[in-house]
Amino acid sequence: MTFETVAGRAREAAYELAVATRAAKDAALLAMADALASASAQVLAANARDLGTAREQGTADALLDRLRLDEGRVAAMADGLRDVAALPDPVGEVVRGSTLANGLELRQVRVPFGVVGIIYEARPNVTADAAGICLKAGNAVLLRGSSSARRSNEAIVSVLRRAVASTGLPADAVAMVPGEGRDSAKALMRARGLVDVLIPRGGAGLIRSVVEESTVPVIETGVGNCHVYVDRAADLDRALAIVLNAKTQRPSVCNAAESLLVHADVADAFVPRVVAALQEAGVTLHGDETFAALDGVLPAGEEDFAAEYLSLDISAAVVPDLEAAVRHIRRYSSGHTEAIVTDSQAAARRFTAAVDSAAVVVNASTRFTDGGEFGFGAEIGISTQKLHARGPMGLPEMTSTKYVVTGDGQVR
Repeated sequence: MTFETVAGRAREAAYELAVATRAAKDAALLAMADALASASAQVLAANARDLGTAREQGTADALLDRLRLDEGRVAAMADGLRDVAALPDPVGEVVRGSTLANGLELRQVRVPFGVVGIIYEARPNVTADAAGICLKAGNAVLLRGSSSARRSNEAIVSVLRRAVASTGLPADAVAMVPGEGRDSAKALMRARGLVDVLIPRGGAGLIRSVVEESTVPVIETGVGNCHVYVDRAADLDRALAIVLNAKTQRPSVCNAAESLLVHADVADAFVPRVVAALQEAGVTLHGDETFAALDGVLPAGEEDFAAEYLSLDISAAVVPDLEAAVRHIRRYSSGHTEAIVTDSQAAARRFTAAVDSAAVVVNASTRFTDGGEFGFGAEIGISTQKLHARGPMGLPEMTSTKYVVTGDGQVR
């Protein structure tokens, strides 16, 4: 089947979804969740084949972790769909409204985009997350995952399409872009008129390629060079727990900490502790002179402070004060998530005001920047741009708006 045929069917499905009731969409989401849970063995078998191929090709451990599914992750995908079903329907929500002086009633209401294209790498859980959020927001979705996860994605999409159709909504609400290789991605990027918006989710190279080459409007997600700054007023036990969680709980994801900054006033007390704890957890540190003076810490260069490692590595530096920490973050951050650990309200206020990232966290792990953790349900991705969507993109971010104007014979 050609791309044009698949995209055309998705557009027809989008017309039907745009006027579907919440009850109809929620029924489809719950059917998708149940079907996915029931088909866990089928999905895991497909994923095992993808993992086998990836290992044969020498894929890095961090990428294998992104690709890997297990029973828990499949169950979490199904639960994510149920969570989305439980959320309010954004379609039809009145964003603002007023009655004009001439008597016209003006309402700005949320409406679906239409057809949403998603280009993403590894992480087959994105397939279910994107399908669920797009459907609930009244959009059809065209999914173009990486070749490394193709068997997994095909199995998941097959299950989801059958479930959607079983509830009376069109199966073409969820579809994979046909073909493999760059040509299939290029077809999606050039499908202006068939696809309304395109969202890339993956590494810096993928995102840059989509932004630069697409003729379809793009919502840009970002990579995560996330920082944790330990302030002079920090509770150091709390800081140690936060740094360890932010770096090691799941290092292969974009909200994992990649950079550690420590105020000079607490460096003597904290740096040896945090180095020992991170090294015990298997983390390799790339540090400035203070950190590199300790055994096992590698000297850090510019590329280290700018890196999104996605592995058990972290860059680390001592800064003279909060303002220096802010300057370091401004220089190296990808604009994703930055955290401060401090008991000073003044320091917290200054940090949250001065740091310009999609999420700024006080006294908690960077790992909380996530649609599910924020209560949005499963997310499409995390936007680091400054257009209508910034931070975790949930249901409202998958809609546009239109104005509905109601009159009583007024003419201009």
